[in-house]
Amino acid sequence: RPAMTPSTPPSTLIHYRTASARLSAALNRWIERVCAAILAVLVVDIWIGVFGRYVFELPVTWAEELARYLMIWAALLAVSCGIARREHVAVTALISRLPDPARRWLHVGIDLLAFAFFAFIGYFGIGMTQGGATQYATIFEMTMVIPFAAVPVSSALACVQLVLMGVRDFCAAGMTADLVEDAR
Repeated sequence: RPAMTPSTPPSTLIHYRTASARLSAALNRWIERVCAAILAVLVVDIWIGVFGRYVFELPVTWAEELARYLMIWAALLAVSCGIARREHVAVTALISRLPDPARRWLHVGIDLLAFAFFAFIGYFGIGMTQGGATQYATIFEMTMVIPFAAVPVSSALACVQLVLMGVRDFCAAGMTADLVEDAR
């Protein structure tokens, strides 16, 4: 039996795998919709800025600053979507040559490192966001809490997706190993 195989019944593994995959997919759909809405507002905002500047020859001063904040939110929220789809950047030339158990444990290690990174960023992002209460945006005269909150919010979402995908993948590895052993 491979070293990574849990000693839980296959039906329990299927339940955990299915539950984590469904929860991850639901969360991902919601985040994708939020990102799409942010990008739609961003397109309209940039269009207003360009149209105002080149057609009416009146600079729309707030358009550039709003575009910056919208882009930051969309980009950081999209990180958890990449995690949910397992589409984050990776160099797999060496990893694909490893035997299955070693590859699984390497993926677990990578997920743990990513979780630690996002937890670190999220923890310090909370302090940064609190500090943004005393800083003001140049044009909007609002505090920087909302723009800075993108960091801890997106980090928390990334951590949640890493846990859900880790459970899904770990249970799938256990199910595969159990099915192989049962077939013998």
